Amino acid sequence: MHDLIVIGAGPGGYVAAIRAAQLGMNVACIEKDPALGGTCLRIGCIPSKALLESSELYAEAEHSFATHGIEINKMALDLETMMQRKNRVVDSLTKGIAGLFKKNRITRYAGLGRFAGPGQVVVDSPEGEQPLTAPHIIIATGSKVAPLRGVTPDGDRIGTSTEALSYSKPPEHLVVIGAGYIGLELGSVWRRLGSKVTVLEYLDRILPGTDAEVADAALKIFKKQGLEFQLGCRVTVAESKKKHARVEIDGHDPIECSRVLLCTGRVPMTDGLNLEAIGIQLDQRGRIPVTSRFQTSAAGVYAIGDVIEGPMLAHKAEEEGVACVETIATGHGHIDYGAIPSVAYTHPEIAAVGKTEEQLAEEGIKYRKGKFPFLANGRAKALGQTDGFVKVLADATTDRLLGVHIIGPRAGDLIAEAATAMSFHASSEDLARVCHAHPTLPEVLKEAAMAVTSGALHS
Repeated sequence: MHDLIVIGAGPGGYVAAIRAAQLGMNVACIEKDPALGGTCLRIGCIPSKALLESSELYAEAEHSFATHGIEINKMALDLETMMQRKNRVVDSLTKGIAGLFKKNRITRYAGLGRFAGPGQVVVDSPEGEQPLTAPHIIIATGSKVAPLRGVTPDGDRIGTSTEALSYSKPPEHLVVIGAGYIGLELGSVWRRLGSKVTVLEYLDRILPGTDAEVADAALKIFKKQGLEFQLGCRVTVAESKKKHARVEIDGHDPIECSRVLLCTGRVPMTDGLNLEAIGIQLDQRGRIPVTSRFQTSAAGVYAIGDVIEGPMLAHKAEEEGVACVETIATGHGHIDYGAIPSVAYTHPEIAAVGKTEEQLAEEGIKYRKGKFPFLANGRAKALGQTDGFVKVLADATTDRLLGVHIIGPRAGDLIAEAATAMSFHASSEDLARVCHAHPTLPEVLKEAAMAVTSGALHS
């Protein structure tokens, strides 16, 4: 018998298992896939970032190195080597998690986990069924690609992000359905490597949920990079032909292309858990309802990550895994959901934490705004990456930080300072009065914070 069973070894699950072991629990973790790490590590966040880095270097060598006085006489793409590097990165990290499991004496069970009753889980594996019991069970099974009526992935001409991470050659013409983070990141990869890329989006804007001013700036930049967009269009059918694919759009001419990439979001993965055996009912969006302490309607059963309400982000799942386990072990666990950052690893990167201007307006919250461009920053100029800006939103009365939005070089790294400040309930003045090294990109954040009240120095 174990003290805790974790179903799923993605970012939420494996982190929960490790933290529980650190707190002295006898922990078991069930994972259906051979490698640990879940979708994020194996076929999501990590491999996509590896390809984004490689493709960006390729694009810089092709278009930007000459401005630095670096001449390349012959450019060549070795996609096989690029893919091998991506696979090595993934492999090293999955083995790293396996090492952490061994170090923390976590028992790993390979197979599908399902409930057989209160406190009872059965592992279905090729070797047969293995019953397990524990007073505490955490569901951390993550998410899967959201379906779209009329579009059925076949693993070849019509695929998801999984297939797009392993194309054997750049598609002549790639159609991306969905202008969210995943679609724009993978669309950017293949555009840099030579593909014509057309992005189709049902809404009249890209990056749903992102601050509108940032999304508008991003759209202009991505168009300059060669990405083509059709906004406000509804895809009705995507079908695979022998050597191409065809996409039909309501009210528009159909598109003939090489491949179709479906990126319309993700939905909770609860398939096969047999939640009925413990009386858990899903909400209208297929999520598992939980309390603020991650407790489901079944005693001793908890849920974290993509299967519950909130943004489907790996770091959100990790924080929930730690908070959930600490609550079980000590009675106390905490997450500040208002300070969870998000990042799109496009070029330039896009990052945010807190409320958007649209959310503040909708909630009737009065605020002040400070904005500063990377164009006026010395480090950005030296890097040759001056697109974008930082925007700081603060309460009009208290000056407390309400939101920070960045589009620009290394935004994913810069947002950490803003998230830290918001976690400690800092004001824009607090952020503005921190001494930042010169010349650095974080100075743009300082200047934007100054612009909220006293005014930026360099604009």
